[in-house]
Amino acid sequence: MIGNMIGGQFSAGIPPRLFDYLVVAGGAGGGWNIGGGGGAGGFRTNTNGDTLNLSTSTNYTVTIGAGGAGAASAVAAGSGANSVFNTITSAGGGRGATGDAISATAGGSGGGGTYVQSGADIGGAGNTPSTIPSQGNSGGNGNFAPGYSSAGGGGAGAVGQNGQYAASGNGGNGSQNDINGTLTYYAGGGGGGGPSSGSFVGGSGGLGGGGAGAGNSVLSVAGTVNTGGGGGGGNDQSNTYRPGANGGSGIVILRYPDTYTITIGAGLTGSTASPSGGFKVSTITAGTGNVSWA
Repeated sequence: MIGNMIGGQFSAGIPPRLFDYLVVAGGAGGGWNIGGGGGAGGFRTNTNGDTLNLSTSTNYTVTIGAGGAGAASAVAAGSGANSVFNTITSAGGGRGATGDAISATAGGSGGGGTYVQSGADIGGAGNTPSTIPSQGNSGGNGNFAPGYSSAGGGGAGAVGQNGQYAASGNGGNGSQNDINGTLTYYAGGGGGGGPSSGSFVGGSGGLGGGGAGAGNSVLSVAGTVNTGGGGGGGNDQSNTYRPGANGGSGIVILRYPDTYTITIGAGLTGSTASPSGGFKVSTITAGTGNVSWA
């Protein structure tokens, strides 16, 4: 029996051993026409205080959330999909706003806002559904003025930057985690699409796979696969519209004592690294299915 895991430690008659997990949801797509950056997927790890109970010979569900689609016209961008490990659910990122048409939404991190004819569009709220500890941050607010501009999507580690006069906001940075032995950023927000005047430069993506917004003759950039990064927003440069980009898919990473052997079931794409320091690390990058230990 693996035993009860309380605050990330095994009990039930065996020496306490750390069991770590990282669950990152899919990032959202960026909006169209000075579009807001996509919000990053929710970021959860037991080192932030979540708890679980695990046993051997028991199936535990894993789902890797897909990234949301970027908006290629005056329609809503796609929000990211949830990622799941057992009872831990990370919420997909909230979509970026489409200029003067469709607002940003909430998510693990919220999407970036843009302009509307009645004023600036507020970014989507982060950390939805609400959990303690937080999964992410809100997207920035758009700017309504000559030189309309969009905002960056929120990241796991920082809010998205607001749009300013003739300058679009950067995506919020993600959070770092070293569960796989390398300190790595995950869940960065997408940058806002370039403004309607000035340099037309889009906002940069946040650290952790956030994609940059479209800019001066430059297409928006998709969120990086398996980081939960938000996609960059599209822009309107001299009536040449560039679409928002897709969000990046999520990931689940599990670290456990090397005395146990994991089975990664059908429907999942994953791998397990060679034991190191008394632990194994399994990384699951796509699909829905079950894992179990023996």
